[in-house]
Amino acid sequence: MKLRELTNINVAEKRILLRCDFDTPSHSFHNDLRVVSSLDTINYLLSKKSTVVVVSHRGRPKGKEEELSLFPIASYIATELKTSTHPVNIGEFSGWQVGESLLILENIRFFKEEEENNETFSRKLSALGDLYVNDAFASSHRKSASIVGITSFLPSYAGPRLILEAITLSKIIDSPKRPLTIIIGGSKIETKLPLVEKMHHFADYVLVGGEIAEQDKILLRIQHDRKKAILLVADVTPEKDDITQKSLENFIQVIKNSKTVVWNGPMGFLEKGKTFTTFRIAEEISDKVSYSVVGGGDTLSFLSKKNLLDDFTFVSSGGGAMLEFLSGGKLPGLEILSG
Repeated sequence: MKLRELTNINVAEKRILLRCDFDTPSHSFHNDLRVVSSLDTINYLLSKKSTVVVVSHRGRPKGKEEELSLFPIASYIATELKTSTHPVNIGEFSGWQVGESLLILENIRFFKEEEENNETFSRKLSALGDLYVNDAFASSHRKSASIVGITSFLPSYAGPRLILEAITLSKIIDSPKRPLTIIIGGSKIETKLPLVEKMHHFADYVLVGGEIAEQDKILLRIQHDRKKAILLVADVTPEKDDITQKSLENFIQVIKNSKTVVWNGPMGFLEKGKTFTTFRIAEEISDKVSYSVVGGGDTLSFLSKKNLLDDFTFVSSGGGAMLEFLSGGKLPGLEILSG
């Protein structure tokens, strides 16, 4: 897929509407890939004498919850840029002025029209800029106003992080070092289960742990199709909120024999302190695998706390978007920028 690239155009003196990824549970922003990579793009645009208007979201708000405000991230960015910030109105939206040339809108999902991909709302957003740039790979599998709708009203381009994600993940699809193993854990069953089946078509092994390992119907169906990858589903002990030691040993054996591993989702219930099996999987991948890719908010947050992120070849900012891309799905945010 050929994307229209930001770096191919002159942005000097232009007002750039930049879609970033600030959807993080962390409050340690200097260690958060999504915030740090967004800051890199902001700095690039500011160095080109652009005015930058940042659009992003955080969490899944049902209203205007204070804990999901982007104010802490705006404050962090102001500190990094060694400047001040103050609240302002930006068109019909509220947000913050950061220094002279940067504006950050409040959580765009505070508006229900965002996820509805409302045309009128998209038009209002477009009035804030001369050009639109999508650098939010992790949100690009959503057909929302700030990802898809806005491209009907402004010249639209892919940012550097979006390009990097697409190029790196495409290589895994086109020419992976084999054996290729996909590890999927965590929750979000409704989105991950269909992807397990799709992954089965191009991986050599698919290892399933976490909460989705307890979903028998679809897993048993693809397990018996011997023309596809070997599927290993972990045994889960509900009372311990973790996979069993035997399942962990089986997973480690597969990892040791793999040349490429893609991982999304913890093996245990991290919120309850069940971290041992997730930590052992991380250790094994970092020690034994020549090419490793990891994504997903919970997984990245855990690895960051354990200082293990640098041991992976590539850290994807996307969770569901990464799996959707690798399974051959069409990401609306990328499709709209192709050609």
